[in-house]
Amino acid sequence: MPPAFTPASQRALEAATRWSPLPESHQLGPVELLLGLLDEPECRAATMLAARAIGPSDVLARWPEVAATEADVARSRDYSPQLAAAIASATGRTSHYPRPLVLATEHLLLGLATTDDEVARWLVERGVDPWQLEEEVHRLNGQSCEPVQPIDLPAVDEPPSSPTSTAPTRSQSVEPSRTAPPGATSAHEQVRVLRILDASANRAREGLRVVEDFVRFACDDASLMAITKSLRHDLAGLLARLDPQSLLAARETQADVGTSVSTPAELVRASLDDVATASLKRVEEALRSLEEYGKTLDPVLAQGLEQLRYRVYTLERAIGIGTASRLRLAECRLYVLIDGREDAGRFEALAASLVAAGVGALQLRDKTLSDRVLLERAKLLRQVTRGSPTLCIINDRPDLAALAEADGLHLGQDELTVKDARTVVGSEMLIGVSTHSVEEARQAVQDGASYLGVGPTFPSTTKQFATFTGLELLEAVAGATRLPAFAIGGIDRTNLDRVLATGIGRVAVAGAVCGAADPAAAARELLGRLASR
Repeated sequence: MPPAFTPASQRALEAATRWSPLPESHQLGPVELLLGLLDEPECRAATMLAARAIGPSDVLARWPEVAATEADVARSRDYSPQLAAAIASATGRTSHYPRPLVLATEHLLLGLATTDDEVARWLVERGVDPWQLEEEVHRLNGQSCEPVQPIDLPAVDEPPSSPTSTAPTRSQSVEPSRTAPPGATSAHEQVRVLRILDASANRAREGLRVVEDFVRFACDDASLMAITKSLRHDLAGLLARLDPQSLLAARETQADVGTSVSTPAELVRASLDDVATASLKRVEEALRSLEEYGKTLDPVLAQGLEQLRYRVYTLERAIGIGTASRLRLAECRLYVLIDGREDAGRFEALAASLVAAGVGALQLRDKTLSDRVLLERAKLLRQVTRGSPTLCIINDRPDLAALAEADGLHLGQDELTVKDARTVVGSEMLIGVSTHSVEEARQAVQDGASYLGVGPTFPSTTKQFATFTGLELLEAVAGATRLPAFAIGGIDRTNLDRVLATGIGRVAVAGAVCGAADPAAAARELLGRLASR
């Protein structure tokens, strides 16, 4: 059964219909709902947003294409897939609330902040931490922060056709939905559909729990655990649209022909990574089965499951890239940035001495050279590092990295996205991303980055910055993700111990090595200090 809405939520949804950048056929989306919540200035959601200095003008500055319509031309609109996902997220995160479920404005805001779209990312950028928000919302409602499986739900009801539809309140009775899917000819066919949904739901829930245990205990990765936990809760919200008693009544484990069929491969897992990979595939397959058979009962359910499946694909990529990157960068503790030097001979001598010293990665970064000379230096660096443990990294330029056959490419926040760069350099090349906040680090993980640069930590002799993120960011990133991360910005022998105390075990330097009288000796000293920690 879809949730009911409090009067304030209904007013916010109605106000949302008065914001639209497109013709009247436009589906209601997250941006419009965010503006609708702000149109209720005394509601809890608006108060929470105001406490984070977010008002209507901020939303409109980010989405200038959105404009208010006249009251007499406002129309009810269907939910967009993104808004449906947000409401499903709100439902999932309140699945342990008493039934029938009634969503207040703070629950709608929580749903907007915990999906995987541009509104959620913008809210994070503006200081809305989704997990802190969830704790605050549950506390206001007298609930704990760990949802449990919903119980004692009424039968599935039809979803509202528009955000201004009148939802049943606690005092109203709920009409039961049809008991058979469209086109069903018998109770026997209905039971078969419910058996499929029940089995697939169990597989999906179980698989996500296995994956969550992997990223939590095997990877010790808070960022990936948060993503997996969000998926698990959102799945619970979507499955709450199904009547659990009907699913249980249709379940017949003892007579299930599949319980006695297995293959030898199912009984063996070579590693923890294999366990996670197998479970991710099981989740994806189960979600697809739920989606397809769910179409016979509830199109909104099927649509939400489709979006959830895409998010699992993204999680699978992040886990796989993280595992591969940790293996490939296992011995890379010191990363040195070098410029093109005065001529090719001096450049080659510097690079060769650092390779001999055991530096894990050399990045060519020089904004002064022409493209032709820069490519020559990139090819020379590749030649010097080839066959050695030292990685050859090119800064900013995916085209030159590809031409030089480099090991990796490094991108800043203003350069190409990981997605676009990947189309140039291919699937094998490492792609690093500079990050200046925990949110940027988490986003880079989801975007498929191979490693992170984190900083600037201290003032640098080679690059000017307006602000410095300091040691606090290093500590936060070390606690948020296990993707290989290199502290950068003014790091040298005098402050290295303070950097390592944050939990970051890798550093990227320039002046501390290249500015020394003996760069190779300076590199060996830093490597010795890193190895001792």
